[in-house]
Formats: sequence, C-alpha cells, structure tokens
Amino acid sequence: MKLHIKNMVCNRCKMVVKAELEKLGFKPLLVELGEVTLADNISADDKSKISENLIHFGFELLEDKKTQIAEQIKTTIINLVHYTNEQLKINLSAYLSEQLKLEYTNLSSIFSEIENQTIEKYFIAQKIEKAKEMLTYGELTLSEIAYQLNYSSVAHLSAQFKKVTGITPSVYKAASADRRKMLDEI
Repeated sequence: MKLHIKNMVCNRCKMVVKAELEKLGFKPLLVELGEVTLADNISADDKSKISENLIHFGFELLEDKKTQIAEQIKTTIINLVHYTNEQLKINLSAYLSEQLKLEYTNLSSIFSEIENQTIEKYFIAQKIEKAKEMLTYGELTLSEIAYQLNYSSVAHLSAQFKKVTGITPSVYKAASADRRKMLDEI
C-alpha cells in the first residue's frame, strides 16, 4: 500500500518517517520523498494513527489525488534541483511528464489549482534557493553557479535572483545573515 506524505523534502525526512512508521509497528518497504510503500494494506484507524504521529514532525498524509500529484511535482523538482549533481539542462515540462507519466498540461493545471502558482515559478524559486546555498558555501563563482543552474548568463541569474529575493546575488553573498528558506516553505 502506498501513502503520500506532504513536506518530505530531504533524506532526514525519509529517516524520520521510516522510524516513526516502524515505531508504530508498520513495515515500510520503500521510503522515498513524498511517498511510502508499506508491506500490507492498512485500516482507516491505522491511517489516522500514522497521520496523528507524523503531524508532530510537520508531515501530512495526503488523500486527495490532485494534492498528491501537486506534491509529486514539488518532490520531483526538489530532487532535480537539490539532489542531482547534473546541470539542469532539461526541458522541465518533458521531464515532469516523463517522471510522473501524465501530460504536462494536466500537471500544470493541477499544480496551479492546488499551489496557487505555476510550476515554472516554483522551479525558479527552487533554483534561487539552490543558488543561495551555493553562494553561502562560497565555493563557486557566480558564473559557475549560473552554469550549473542552467542560466544563459550571470545577468539572467542575477535578474531572477533579484526578482525573487529583492537583492542581487552579490549583496546576498556579502550579507552575513543566512536568508535561506526551508525547502518545504518555498
């Protein structure tokens, strides 16, 4: 049986969800971002117990199909931007369609309805958070960051960065305060 869980955005989230399910006596066969496969079907009471337990950690069981799809889109984008070491030289609509096995027009419509923003805006927000992370670590130049995040130029990255954050990447890097957001807050 598959459970869809909102706000699973990192490997620690997977560890927490797995540990909590095991603590409740369930046997997760596979724990991925946003999704858990259990060995057996569970009752409505069991789902309620799981939901009550996970809510304390900021997770939420998703029952509605559209909400599940929107969460899968977010998880796929987070994986793509934050957890792959490849440059983001892909066609996002084709990539999402391939990964989720649905037409992009349907994905786009559902995402906009549930999240009140476009997939593209969400993707850009994730890329800007990744840029902030890279700037904070200070290991790469702005040119290298722009290249890794598949921006056509440093100017393009800087313009999007300023549009999303209100400041330029250079000002962000110079500021000592960490202005990064948690991935599930974007």
